[in-house]
Amino acid sequence: MLPPASRPKFDPSLYLVTDQRLCGERSLLDVVGLAVRGGASLVQLREKRLDMRALVDLARALMGLLAPFGVPLIINDRVDAALAVGAAGVHLGQGDMPAELARHLLGPAALIGLSVENLQQFREAERLDVDYYGLSPLFPTPTKPDLETAWGLAGLAVARQATTRPLVAIGGIGPDNASAAIRAGADGVAVVSAICAAPDPLQAAEELLRAVRLGRGESQ
Repeated sequence: MLPPASRPKFDPSLYLVTDQRLCGERSLLDVVGLAVRGGASLVQLREKRLDMRALVDLARALMGLLAPFGVPLIINDRVDAALAVGAAGVHLGQGDMPAELARHLLGPAALIGLSVENLQQFREAERLDVDYYGLSPLFPTPTKPDLETAWGLAGLAVARQATTRPLVAIGGIGPDNASAAIRAGADGVAVVSAICAAPDPLQAAEELLRAVRLGRGESQ
């Protein structure tokens, strides 16, 4: 199923997933701003502890920050928040709103990503109108302690052979293994702590993007 031409183009190369708690005393807006300057190409607002009002306020602020860079904002889980602020789309987990209903509510122009944790979920997702898959987790990670089995590079390679849709690898990814994820078939890498908890988010983003480009064989 091909997305309609009206759906915005997106670059999943370096996909930042937010976590205010990992930013310490720093403002999330400051961290995201530095990450985007360093090369983050897609941002997902994932702040499950915020109430609706706080989430909407933060989403609006982030959209204003990202607009000059042309970087889309994706909202994790909350289709209502995405509709309220006019975000580019949503990212759904296996326990979130069904993708079919999210597409009906958001319309044909929205971006919808879906987390897949095993091959069965992956195969079932192929019939859905989604734009990319988040393979989660690629490697074991403390941010996903409830997931027992990691995809690993071999699992990622199998998934790559099974779909033409973009694959975003997440979980345990840093500059030391991002290149391997790209070589195994990922179109991009998603990170949380590797940027949000980094002493210098701009430098961290630059290093990750260099690793992605190295994995693609691009000149630095």
